Amino acid sequence: MEKAIKDFAKQFSYEPVIENASQWKSYERFVVLGMGGSHLAGDLLKMWDPLLPLLSHRDYGLPPFSETELKQCLIIASSYSGNTEEPLDAFMRARDKGYAVAAVSIGGTLLELAKSMGIPFIQMPDTGIQPRLALGFSLRALLKLLGKEDALRETATLSSTLDPLRYERQGKEIAARIKGKIPLIYASSRNLPLAYTWKIKFNETGKMPAFYNVFPELNHNEMTGFDANDQTRHFSKWFHVFLLKDPNDHPRILKRMDVLKHLYQERGIVVEALDLEGESVFHKVASSLVLADWAAFYTAEQYGLEAEEVPMVEELKRIIA
Repeated sequence: MEKAIKDFAKQFSYEPVIENASQWKSYERFVVLGMGGSHLAGDLLKMWDPLLPLLSHRDYGLPPFSETELKQCLIIASSYSGNTEEPLDAFMRARDKGYAVAAVSIGGTLLELAKSMGIPFIQMPDTGIQPRLALGFSLRALLKLLGKEDALRETATLSSTLDPLRYERQGKEIAARIKGKIPLIYASSRNLPLAYTWKIKFNETGKMPAFYNVFPELNHNEMTGFDANDQTRHFSKWFHVFLLKDPNDHPRILKRMDVLKHLYQERGIVVEALDLEGESVFHKVASSLVLADWAAFYTAEQYGLEAEEVPMVEELKRIIA
């Protein structure tokens, strides 16, 4: 896993190719069918373009759109392994209805179906890494299916401008600071997908509980759960709060972050601001992802845990099969 983090920037030199391209055309609206790490790329693209008409669907079946709406969408089944049952179920329902579909995977049942049905697909490289570590591949594959050639050119520059080793020490220090704590990640609405991805990396790589929430909504409810006094202080002491701060966030959001940090610290709650850095949205996203990977990796290491595999996920799959 350590090598996968160090090599993350190389993923942005990947050039995705649409197979069965004669059956593909660009659409104005998109649905991404995916679970776990396989839907994260779609979420993160909403940070690049908040107006992007893309919905991530994380369930069986199809999203609650009318037939007219679904006919206007390109429905993209994203399953890194190609064997995830929820997007496969949705993919077949969409195909049976005659909707426009495409697929992204490294192989498995999904690509077998796409090949046999003549459906457009992108086969990503199988480098043996987990889906949550393959976000460079999946981002670029998704951009290709969305027809976003300008964004493909922009993300390609990350292969030379992003240095994952630059963030290793900071990630290791974060892991040391949260030892014995539960991470709680806060961000603005625009950066919520990034906060969610941090949570996922702590869950899957760090093998620990982690949670996230969004400004300004959390100022109207969640923070009151941390109004610690002698009777409730033992609840709050378990959390380490991270604020993902973006200089491009609304000024009132940035002020809310600063004030909340002060209020929490007054109540003995540990709060740490992490500044998002980079001249472009994609660089901010990629650098923060790398930092989260290092923090989660060293979290697992300090607890003596295996970072890469997800045994409980595999156990559940066996039980429900």
